[in-house]
Amino acid sequence: MKKFRAVLFLLGLLSCTAYAELSIQITQGVDNPIPIAIVPFAWQGNGILSEDVSRIVTSDLEQVGEFRALSPGNMLSLPREENEVFYRDWRTLAQDYLLVGKIDRAPGSQLVQVQYEFFDINREVKLAGEILTGSVTQLRDIAHEISNVVFEIVTGTRGAFTTQILYIVAEEHSPGNITFRLEKSDYDGQRAEVLLESSEPIMSPSWSPNGQDIAYVSFETTLPRIYIQNIATGQRRQITNYPNINSSPVWSPDGSKLAMVLSKDGSPDIYVQDLTTNELIRVTDHPAIDTEPAWTVDGRAISFMSDRTGQPQIYQMELGASSFDVERLTYDCFQCMKGQFLPDGVNLVHVRRETRQSPNYQIAIMNIETLRVITLTDTSLDESPSVAPNGSMIMYATKYQARGVLDAVSIDGRVKFRLPSSRGDVREPAWSPFFN
Repeated sequence: MKKFRAVLFLLGLLSCTAYAELSIQITQGVDNPIPIAIVPFAWQGNGILSEDVSRIVTSDLEQVGEFRALSPGNMLSLPREENEVFYRDWRTLAQDYLLVGKIDRAPGSQLVQVQYEFFDINREVKLAGEILTGSVTQLRDIAHEISNVVFEIVTGTRGAFTTQILYIVAEEHSPGNITFRLEKSDYDGQRAEVLLESSEPIMSPSWSPNGQDIAYVSFETTLPRIYIQNIATGQRRQITNYPNINSSPVWSPDGSKLAMVLSKDGSPDIYVQDLTTNELIRVTDHPAIDTEPAWTVDGRAISFMSDRTGQPQIYQMELGASSFDVERLTYDCFQCMKGQFLPDGVNLVHVRRETRQSPNYQIAIMNIETLRVITLTDTSLDESPSVAPNGSMIMYATKYQARGVLDAVSIDGRVKFRLPSSRGDVREPAWSPFFN
């Protein structure tokens, strides 16, 4: 048993109105998911817990498509800890892995202790086990943390179940009467919170690398302006007040700068503002439209979309380079836009329209070294891809039954799930970084 560890997630510190939660719909999984038995965690205290830890873990692991959980009704026993586990029972049920646990009150406090143990059935070994301590309101966080452990042990990839997402909701009450909300939720859409609400559009949410601040565009003064807001305190500051376009803020990997699009000097171009000195540097200088900046992983260059050759394509330019030293990254599509690199710095996620005749806009990945392209989605109006911090999934906005929804797809295209909202159009997702 590992030593006690407090779970101290700083989630939900901002007091604001909660709206209808998003709910997961798994739309596509892998052909041979890993069989895992997640035994209902035994609650040894009084009353009824507000969250079902084992059910949350099951949902986490199943919705990424890699796992298939055994129904508790088919289990031969319900062990709570290692000495109650009989490996032969689980081999009979053709399970590869087993997760068991129990929940109790921490001695002398109102906190709860969640003990879990994770086993490899075929090798008959315990792979992980510890006790997590937190308040009842942190049970969902604890469950996501357990999911992270299981996912990383089995797949070798760090789990992203404790991450969060930003997104914009546009709710039309009557013709011309629209409310815009910037919301934050867990990665699975649960515990949605409103960070900003306005009768004017809100656009382009972006996380700081430490996950403590966000940047976005608000039209609350009737003009587009870029703001930074602290998640915990709600404190805001306006970053730009230039004429015309102020849009598309994106944090540098070290959090010291914002790339953005400004048209204060004519046509839209890419600029970088130092957040400490407020120094503004012009990156591109071209009469065409340059927009949609995204940093390379090392922070030395910025990719962007430009129509300088007649149709939107993705280009890249190092900071400090001459305006003539621009590298074109995409060639084989009629329109390519919204580029963003995976953590490997080689594979470029983007939205592409293959031909002039095709009406479809789909999410794809292009390896900039081999030029190999993999199209990940088969819907027609996909936009605004955002990559999970572990590089395993891509969340994007699309249309379903004439409404804006958020979908996610794995980087190999095998797994998909959907987070539909109960009201309003949901758009422009932004996946958070890891919080620790």
